[in-house]
Amino acid sequence: MVRRMADELRHRGPDDAGVWVDAAAGVALGFRRLSIVDLSPAGSQPMVSHGARYVVVFNGEVYNFAALRKELEPRGHVFRGHSDTEVMLAAIETWGLETAVRKFIGMFALALWDRDTRTLHLVRDRLGIKPLYYGWADQVFLFGSELKALRAHPAFNPRIDRGALALQMRYGYVPAPYSIYQGIRKLPEGCILSLKSGCAQADPSPYWSAKDVARQAAADPFEGSESEARAQLDALLRDSVRLRMIADVPLGAFLSGGIDSSTVVALMQAESSRPVKTFTVGFDAAQYDEAAHAKAVAAHLGTDHTEIRVTPQEAMAVIPSLPELFDEPFSDSSQIPTTLISALARRAVTVSLSGDGGDELFGGYPRYFLTARLWQQECRVPLVFRRVLARLMAVPSLETSDRWLGWTAPWLDRYGRPAPRGDKISKLAEALPAADFRDLYLHFVSQWKRPATLVIRAEEPATVLNCPDGREIYPDHFAQMMLWDILTYLPGDILTKVDRASMGVSLEVRVPLLDYRVVEFAARLPVKMKIAGGESKRLLRQVLYQYVPRELIDRPKMGFTAPIGEWLRGDLREWAEELLNENRLRREGYLRPEPVRKLWNEHLEGKRNAEDPLWNALVFQSWRERWE
Repeated sequence: MVRRMADELRHRGPDDAGVWVDAAAGVALGFRRLSIVDLSPAGSQPMVSHGARYVVVFNGEVYNFAALRKELEPRGHVFRGHSDTEVMLAAIETWGLETAVRKFIGMFALALWDRDTRTLHLVRDRLGIKPLYYGWADQVFLFGSELKALRAHPAFNPRIDRGALALQMRYGYVPAPYSIYQGIRKLPEGCILSLKSGCAQADPSPYWSAKDVARQAAADPFEGSESEARAQLDALLRDSVRLRMIADVPLGAFLSGGIDSSTVVALMQAESSRPVKTFTVGFDAAQYDEAAHAKAVAAHLGTDHTEIRVTPQEAMAVIPSLPELFDEPFSDSSQIPTTLISALARRAVTVSLSGDGGDELFGGYPRYFLTARLWQQECRVPLVFRRVLARLMAVPSLETSDRWLGWTAPWLDRYGRPAPRGDKISKLAEALPAADFRDLYLHFVSQWKRPATLVIRAEEPATVLNCPDGREIYPDHFAQMMLWDILTYLPGDILTKVDRASMGVSLEVRVPLLDYRVVEFAARLPVKMKIAGGESKRLLRQVLYQYVPRELIDRPKMGFTAPIGEWLRGDLREWAEELLNENRLRREGYLRPEPVRKLWNEHLEGKRNAEDPLWNALVFQSWRERWE
C-alpha cells in the first residue's frame, strides 16, 4: 500500500523508489527519489540512521551538508556515501531533532520515525518551500508531499471543506494549515509535528517563525550605511547561490531579465568557471513578453541561453493538465508560464535556480504602493463618510460611472492592469469602507471579496489577514505588507506554484533569495533601503548593478503571467461557459450561480476585467471535475 501511495508521486522522483515497513509498530514509509546529490544506492531512501534509531523519508535538499559533515566526523561519525540525507540523520542522532533542524540551510519536508520513542516527526522548512500534507483517514494517519499520495489509500474519504473553498475563492489558493479536504492539513512552514504511537492528536510546534524574526529585527535594526548593507547582502547572496549550485547533475537557472532572476544568474555566473545554462519562455503578446530583456542580460553575463517562443495555443494546451499537476485548486495564472519554463529547463538540466522571494523581501509588488497611497488618502476621511461615498459610487451602472467619473482616469490608469474605468471606479468604491489598513490590504489581495456569500454553506476560517489580533509588528505599512506576504502569499501561492510546476516535470527548483539568513538580514534593513522615492528593491538593485548595467534592468515590473482575460473572451470561452453553466453550478451545489454568472457576463461584455475571480472559479470547477 505504501508503495502504491509513493508511486503516485513518481513525477517528483522518477529515478528510484523505496519502502520501509515495521509491521509490528504499524509504520510504513514510502519514497520516490529524484537523484541530485550522491546518485549511488548510498543515497537511497527510506534511510536508516547508523545507530538504527531513526528512519527518514526526505524531500528537498540540505545545502550545507558538507560543512555539517566536517562538524560531525570528529565526533566519530563514519559515512557510507556523500548524500545530505545521511548527514541529516547523523546530525539528528548527535544533536537531537530540533537543534539539528535549526542548523540546516535548505528546503525540506521530512518524516522521521523514532524507533526508541515510537514517535513520528513531520518537519517542514522555514519558508514552506516544500509541501507536506497530513491527517487521519479512519484509523490511519496519512502524510505525503501531495494529496495524490493520500488519495491512493483506501481509507481516504475525499470530502471538500467548504470553509477552505471560501479561502480558495478569496486568495486563489488554500492557505496553511487548511487543505481543500476535511480532516487533512498542511504542516505550516517552520514547524515540527510529533505524533506518538497510540496518540490521536498532535499540534505543530514552530522552530522558526517569520513573525519572531520580524520582532527581533524591529528590536535590533541594521544601523550601518547603505554601502555596508550592500556589501553584506552581496556576500550573503553569493554564499546562498554557491551552496545551491552543489549538485551531481546538470544545473541551470530561470531568467526573465527582471531584478530577482538576473541577480541570481549574475551571482551564479560569478561563481562558475563556465557559462551557466539559462532559460526563458517568450510570448507573442508584447505586454507579457520579457524574452528580449532576458536575452540582453544573458548576453552581458555570457550565459548559455535557451529561449522558446510560445503561441497562445501552446500555452492554453497546458490548462487541461493543471488539476492533475497542482493537485489542489490553485488559480495563479502564472502557473501556465511557470509550467512551460519548467518543461523547457528539464530538457537540459535536473536542477534550476529561481529568483522567487525578492518581491516579498525587498518590496517589489506594485500593490504595496497602491495600498499605501490609497490608505494615506482614505484615513483622512472618517469611516462613516467613506461608507456613504462608497454607496453613492456603487449606485450607477458601470457605464454611468465611466461618464460621471471619467475625470479620475489619469489617476486610476496609473495602477493595476488595463480595465474599463467604470470597473476601476467600482473597485475603488469597494475599497473605501476598509476599517483599517489590514482590512484594505485584505481587500486588494482578495479575488472574491465576500467568498462566504459565494460558496454555499461556507464559513470562512481564520487566517493571518482576516483575523486581526491588533498587534502589528511594524508601524511602517510597507514593512507590514511585506511581512504579511511572507506569512501568506509566499508559501501559499508563489512557492506552491513553483514546486508543483517544476516537480511535475521532475525538475528541482532552488530559491537562493529565500535562504533564511538572507530573510533574517532583509528583515533588519530599514524600509528606505528597500523602497525609496517610488523605487522598489533599492538595495537588491544596488547589488545587481555591480554585475549588470543599470540600463538593462531599470524598467516597469511586468509580472510573469498569461492573458487569461483575453482567452476567456476568445478560445477559452466555450470551455469556461460549460464549467460556469448556471444549471450545472446549481446542481453541484458549491458556488452560487448568480454572482458567478453576473461577473461572467460583465467580463464577456467588456464592462469588467474579471479574469482573476473567474479563473479562480474555473480552476475549482475543473479541479472538482477531475478529482471529486
